[in-house]
Amino acid sequence: MSAKVEIYTSSLCGYCSAAKRLLTQKGISFDETDVTFDPDMRRAMTERAGGRTSVPQIFINGDGIGGCDDLYALERAGRLDALLAGSKAG
Repeated sequence: MSAKVEIYTSSLCGYCSAAKRLLTQKGISFDETDVTFDPDMRRAMTERAGGRTSVPQIFINGDGIGGCDDLYALERAGRLDALLAGSKAG
């Protein structure tokens, strides 16, 4: 079973594009929520992300992993594939 991936983005965000590009290259589908013009959704994202206001905010199986740099750090550490496969990588 593959993981459920959610990503909060805003338009013209290079980090958002880079995160989506990595997920797409890995063949991972994701639910994207653009918070550019939706202050209520941005507040919901911030609350869900533990106060983080920057985009992207990425969630795998409901767990916040952070932003683009965090996603790429998981990839470099060899831990992203396990998370995306639906298992915990510690």
